[in-house]
Amino acid sequence: MGMQINGLTAYNKALSDFQNTQKTFSNSSIDLTKNANIDPQSFNKTLTDSLGEVNNLQKEKNSMITAFASGETQNVHELMISMQKASVAVSMTSAVRNKVLEAYKEMSRIQF
Repeated sequence: MGMQINGLTAYNKALSDFQNTQKTFSNSSIDLTKNANIDPQSFNKTLTDSLGEVNNLQKEKNSMITAFASGETQNVHELMISMQKASVAVSMTSAVRNKVLEAYKEMSRIQF
């Protein structure tokens, strides 16, 4: 019984804190356009540069595989490192793409 009272008290306190925070944010008027001096080209440039870097890692991986297969180099460690770098870069790019698509779908469901 005592454990239930402690849990109920903690729940009521958390609910009260949440409601107070919600009131604080709903009463404050934040002007989001005041600091809107963001250059849209910077996002485009960042995205293009990031995709270019992923492409460069893929090209480096392919050239190292070719060099290793032809016997030009015997450094297995460097080959494995470049393969892992390229793999992680592609995985991260795919994860970001998936999150952007999720956000787009969520935005398209919003009714104005």
